[in-house]
Amino acid sequence: MDFSIQERLQNDSVLLEPLCEADFEELYQVASDPTVWEQHPNKNRWKKDVFKTFFVGAIQSKGAFKVIEKNNGKTIGSTRFYDFDKEANSIHIGYTFYGTESWGKGLNHAAKTLMLDFIFQHVSKVLFHIGAVNIRSQKSIEKLGATKIDELVVAYFGEEPKLNFVYCISRNKWV
Repeated sequence: MDFSIQERLQNDSVLLEPLCEADFEELYQVASDPTVWEQHPNKNRWKKDVFKTFFVGAIQSKGAFKVIEKNNGKTIGSTRFYDFDKEANSIHIGYTFYGTESWGKGLNHAAKTLMLDFIFQHVSKVLFHIGAVNIRSQKSIEKLGATKIDELVVAYFGEEPKLNFVYCISRNKWV
């Protein structure tokens, strides 16, 4: 990989700050609400020990961000780049969650737009694994122009495998 997938990114709505170990407690405050995880593949991520495994995977990915709402400076969630494939010239975006206070404000759309604008300077295709029951995320990614291309059982870091839908958006569709 000839580029960093953990650059500091920002636009008018959000700041994506590279995730570091010192962010655990602040991010767990957002993640500790069970409502956040109702549609995610692992509904128990609100539990501190389960979230700790999720967080360790985020740190080890070297592509994770904490998402900060710019108008108030609050940490509202996390997202990441992962699974860069040089031969396919692709990367994944996922492991995304936001606190319920952020829902419906367009902040996920702003963060994904920021990530896609950045990463399409380096790859030609972006993939997303979205839990089969995560209707909210499926609709959100479809609004960005991603198309469902597959169904796949995915084993998330330290968790049991779950059915996911695979979505894709290509650079030529994005620009």
